[in-house]
Amino acid sequence: MSLDLPLLWAVVIAITVLMYVMLDGFDLGIGILFPFADTAADRDVMMATVAPVWDGNETWLVMGGVGLLAAFPFAYSALLPALYPPVLLMLLALILRGVAFEFRLSGRARGKAFWTAAFAAGSLTATVAQGLVLGGFIQGVKLRDGQFAGGVFDWLTPYSLLVAVGLVAGYALLGACWLIWRTEDELHGRARRWAWIALLAVAVLLAMVSVATLFVHPRVALRWGYAAGHFDLARLARFSPIPILGVAGLALTALGLRRRSHGWPFAGAVLMFLSGYLGLAVGFFPYIVPYHMTFRQAANADNALALLLALGGILLPIVIGYGLWSYWIFRGKVGADAGYH
Repeated sequence: MSLDLPLLWAVVIAITVLMYVMLDGFDLGIGILFPFADTAADRDVMMATVAPVWDGNETWLVMGGVGLLAAFPFAYSALLPALYPPVLLMLLALILRGVAFEFRLSGRARGKAFWTAAFAAGSLTATVAQGLVLGGFIQGVKLRDGQFAGGVFDWLTPYSLLVAVGLVAGYALLGACWLIWRTEDELHGRARRWAWIALLAVAVLLAMVSVATLFVHPRVALRWGYAAGHFDLARLARFSPIPILGVAGLALTALGLRRRSHGWPFAGAVLMFLSGYLGLAVGFFPYIVPYHMTFRQAANADNALALLLALGGILLPIVIGYGLWSYWIFRGKVGADAGYH
């Protein structure tokens, strides 16, 4: 039995994007929370919690982009022109954030304040840009003969702005829960307060985005069994484990915060992101360019996909291995005496 290479690569790309969102999400969230820290020392500790892993987290973004170009070149050529402004904004913000991360350590008082602001601004801007990309993707892309045929600012709508605000709240929640897990003393307590606020914002915004998505494109609504103002209960029941997973994640986060747990709030936040991601996958499948191009139509030739699979079979275990090793080596709490060198 031969492998279904287009389907296999669609799963691989989906997993790389999910890994990026969950891993880089919490360190982007720490940058979003930077302005709310009371002291420079607290910000030093916040940065030290992600210093060993933040650049490794972004490897998944590179893999996702390169994988999309190599495995689904027709989708890449259709999506990028539709989303150039927010994608470029995201990349520039990530570059600024990376430079600020390195330079903040060596800056004197005035320079350190500048790079602190740059790190926070880069994190927030990158997150907003990712939300605009996601919102524009959900809305769908206009194609003609397999090429983008829409306007430069089709991605900029009230819906995409709502998604961007929701993603900011979601990353802030991940960042706060990460700090609960990895810090102690007063910063640990402040992170709990930030997590409560972010959790409430995520709950409200997730509900708003979910309802709005049903009206953005009828195909998504129909996939979930919603048409003409009514739900098909049989179809809704088939996909009910996905929203149940999201509610369970929300409850786990809230319960973990209430019981002053260290690790469970972060686990609950991850479950919420996983639920949202699976919900999007259900709404789009089999489209890779909503709602005109399926992953099979966008796929490269089978011999190219087979070669890529062989190369990915070597690269992916290395990326996963060094990622796990980094998290294991730098596990545990990070105190005020921690340093980044």
